[in-house]
Amino acid sequence: MTVAEIFKTPIFLAPMAGVTDTAFRILTRELIDDDFARKNLLMFSEMVSAAGVHYRNEKTLAMLETVAAERPTAIQIFGSDPTICAEAAVCVEQLGSAAVIDFNAGCPAPKIVKNGEGSALMKNPALIEKILSAVKKSVSLPVSVKIRLGYDDQHINAVEVAKRAESAGVDFIAVHGRTREQFYSGAANWEEIARVKSAVKIPVIANGDVRDFDSLDEIFSVTRADGVMIGRAAQGNPWIINRLLKYFLTGEKIPPPNVDNRAEILRRHLEKIITFKGERVGVCEMRAHAAWYTKGLTGGAELRNLFNRAETAEDFLKIIEVMHGR
Repeated sequence: MTVAEIFKTPIFLAPMAGVTDTAFRILTRELIDDDFARKNLLMFSEMVSAAGVHYRNEKTLAMLETVAAERPTAIQIFGSDPTICAEAAVCVEQLGSAAVIDFNAGCPAPKIVKNGEGSALMKNPALIEKILSAVKKSVSLPVSVKIRLGYDDQHINAVEVAKRAESAGVDFIAVHGRTREQFYSGAANWEEIARVKSAVKIPVIANGDVRDFDSLDEIFSVTRADGVMIGRAAQGNPWIINRLLKYFLTGEKIPPPNVDNRAEILRRHLEKIITFKGERVGVCEMRAHAAWYTKGLTGGAELRNLFNRAETAEDFLKIIEVMHGR
């Protein structure tokens, strides 16, 4: 998949740990009603530890696997050792199913930052460049990187990091419009993303606070970015990618699904996650998804309480039937 082909459908599903697994990616793709977009939209995986790949951790290696129904997929890796990150990239490429290798330099999670990985790397632009150069030289697939504006408000350095990424040969960059210290609080700073866009020649994807048609228009207008990445707004809302893509491509504003349709999509999500992870793990993980699916619904708090107590697929399906009656 070439970079030009990637940006023909410039609304991307962000990599989100615990969210964008195979089941979610397949479901999101199935909900896209434009044939071209459904076949070509690039979606990003959960982040995968390069060290885990190096040590052949079973769970880590399983996260690299994709199936035809979810592709094209970008596999995101994270780490802090250039050699190990390059080795992981080679492993991803050799599996033969990834369209892009993405590198995470933006995760704000304490356990990741504590290890000097994710957004901790924003404090060391030279190391980011070294890692990206090693990864890019080791593979033939397109390579991208996801960054934040900086580590904190006193160290906004996304422009410098983006320039270094470009020098390392990276094919495109995604920028979340917050610092690591902000996590997901406050408003995303789209003006800083615009500065990144002006500073480099490679494509830039803007990320942060896009939830609807108006914010999609605004982020494109402010940043002049080549694409937009949707993260938290897709939680419990996998149809948002289709709605925003359809709007971008045609101007049509598709309404969100009604409660019955939402319940049916939740059922399909449950079915897929159980297929890939088994009933025990699938039901456990679906509790968080169900909380997002029911946000804003009449009686949503009651439904969430029921889902949180569900222990089997049958329990879940009975509660979904209750949703249908709302």
